[in-house]
Amino acid sequence: QVQLVESGGGLVQAGGSLRLSCAASGRTITSYAMGWFRQASGKEREFVAAIVWSGGGTYYADSVKGRFTISRDNAKNTVYLQMNSLKPEDSAVYYCARYRSSWELPTPHGSRYDYWGQGTQVTVSS
Repeated sequence: QVQLVESGGGLVQAGGSLRLSCAASGRTITSYAMGWFRQASGKEREFVAAIVWSGGGTYYADSVKGRFTISRDNAKNTVYLQMNSLKPEDSAVYYCARYRSSWELPTPHGSRYDYWGQGTQVTVSS
């Protein structure tokens, strides 16, 4: 079992920044890609970003490219999402998730992730 706990969400004005953290416990995540997803009220969950097990490769949704940065610290079993230039449309509950298969490149499909955190709310005011 893997437990994922997100933190760092909150209320921020448009143009501001937040840094989300996802701390993993239980089994290690060091050999797995990790992803961030979000779900706005009344909308479907959508892919935000993913990072390979080594941190050497990252992937982003077009809507956040150039503004968000995903990173990881395997020594701390933690994944981060630095969010800059936030917009009201970034408001959502943000979830981190572990990719289902070790040593595989991540995809943006939520069905390929097996462990999920409880989420952290991000609200961007205009």
